[in-house]
Amino acid sequence: MKKKILVIGANGFTGRRVLNDLSCNDEYIVTGCSLHDDIAPGSGNYHFISADVCQMGEQAALFREVRPNVVINASALSVPDYCETHHEEAESINITAVGQFAFRCEVSGARFIHLSTDFVFSGDSGQLYKEVDTPAPVNYYGVTKLKGEQRVAELCSNYAIMRIAVVYGATLPGQHGNVLQLVADRLRNNEEIKVVSDQWRTPTYVGDVSQGIEKLIQHSNNGIYHICGSECLTIADIAYRVADTLNLDYSLILPVTTKQMEETTPRPRFSGLSIEKARTELGYQPHTLEEGIKLMFNI
Repeated sequence: MKKKILVIGANGFTGRRVLNDLSCNDEYIVTGCSLHDDIAPGSGNYHFISADVCQMGEQAALFREVRPNVVINASALSVPDYCETHHEEAESINITAVGQFAFRCEVSGARFIHLSTDFVFSGDSGQLYKEVDTPAPVNYYGVTKLKGEQRVAELCSNYAIMRIAVVYGATLPGQHGNVLQLVADRLRNNEEIKVVSDQWRTPTYVGDVSQGIEKLIQHSNNGIYHICGSECLTIADIAYRVADTLNLDYSLILPVTTKQMEETTPRPRFSGLSIEKARTELGYQPHTLEEGIKLMFNI
């Protein structure tokens, strides 16, 4: 029997890729949901529903209509600077709505796969964070995402939390870009770009998020899984990899420290994630950064 899958946040960068990839699998009946109309109607074998999932009535109607076996939550208010000054909105999307999803999954018996972030960690470590390490977010975005994780674990008995980091890949019109796209666009226009040289991340090819989700749909265990790339690099190093792979001008990349960037919202210094649990338990195998860049830019 085909599984009915609901992808929430299906107009977003990550959610759209997940929607497209899962809708290619004949074993699934896939429905996408977002606040606004489908940004790419007719692009895949899926149904699409526009709904404000922060409104309990609309969320309830969505679950009644779809009756999902699996719910994937790719929706979030994910801009740290915005979250820092819009606490109520961040809480509504990243905590309250997530708790309601978890409750509805519990009542209906659906598996809940919730996307979270490396920003739940403080960044004080010099080693890759494991799923068992204690979170301690340094900004309000991280605070809300951690509280969302906690709601999922408290309210749902069939769940997986996926922490992802610096997701990159090709974007559709109307979607927010990512740092790799920004670097490529600037360099191609012969414009300088400042990139931070003392913050470390494990960048994730967007197709690998779909890979992790498909594995977690089949995997029955509960818990947290780090689904990201295997290479831990500074943002500046990532920019240099883009320039190298696309044969663009290195000299336009200007490495600066976090202090020099004068960011108003703190970021973790080091939030690299270990994927050993995902490798061992799920057989997860991410693309290298070079492979991901080539797929992203179709080279």
